[in-house]
Amino acid sequence: MKKIACLLLLVVLLSGCTKFVSHPVVTVQDLNVVSLDPGGAGMELYLTVKNTNSFDVKLQGYSYDLKIMALPLAKGGAREEIKFPAGVETDVRIPILITYGDLLELLKRKPDPDKIPYQVTAGLDLETPMGQLTVPVNRNGTYAIPKQYRPSAIFGKLGEFFGLK
Repeated sequence: MKKIACLLLLVVLLSGCTKFVSHPVVTVQDLNVVSLDPGGAGMELYLTVKNTNSFDVKLQGYSYDLKIMALPLAKGGAREEIKFPAGVETDVRIPILITYGDLLELLKRKPDPDKIPYQVTAGLDLETPMGQLTVPVNRNGTYAIPKQYRPSAIFGKLGEFFGLK
């Protein structure tokens, strides 16, 4: 009987330990096109993670799902370790690649290049002294394509290259 009581006490204490861990505050700072290469458009999701705990936590990996104009354009993740010190804000960049085929599907919808709606859903897998924790990240917003990455600018440069202008 004593063993059962000790076991129950241990279970209650261990399950209560997760209450000592608070979710870090994750803020989506920006979503940006950073490159165009043979694979497609390279984007980065910029996050700020503030660890509000009195101890360090460590990112073990992340996953993401990006929809633009309700089209599922990119989904992925990676195993990456980043230490989030106690009480400190840390910037995190998540690379995203959108293929040219997906970009063409997007262009068929004739988006307003100044206000393209997007939705990002992500999960940050953290290791804490009390165990594993997944912090959800959700953001809906609009995106303005930088002028140098707009189709009109790219086709204009191609025209100049071939001497059409």
